[in-house]
Amino acid sequence: MKLSKEITIDPAIQGGRPVIKGTRVAVHIVVGSLAGGMSIEEVCEQYRVTEEQMRAALAYAAP
Repeated sequence: MKLSKEITIDPAIQGGRPVIKGTRVAVHIVVGSLAGGMSIEEVCEQYRVTEEQMRAALAYAAP
């Protein structure tokens, strides 16, 4: 299942949680890291994702 250009769900990856495409980085990890005080730049560096991927994860998580 493809949710957006950057977010996918695959039962074989992270137990079917939404992840950033091409990685095993779950959306909830990215959101939690930002909520915990990391900057977008820090999260990108820590998890080796792009700013575009980060913003897609945030857009997915938003209500």
